[in-house]
Amino acid sequence: MNWEQISGQWQQLQGKAREQWGKLTDDDLHVIAGKRDQLLGKVKERYGYTKEQAEEAVREWESKHGLK
Repeated sequence: MNWEQISGQWQQLQGKAREQWGKLTDDDLHVIAGKRDQLLGKVKERYGYTKEQAEEAVREWESKHGLK
């Protein structure tokens, strides 16, 4: 599944994102709306990650859930 498909199925994937990153709020998940760049920014913001750390965390999440 690519990010275009993820965007269309974001409602179903929000729970998986919340399991991975419990600090993300409902508002954060609404803003992310299935957009990878928004997810990276919110993970970076909420967890104090560097850009590289956020990228690695999102890549791991994608891999874990069969996403690209």
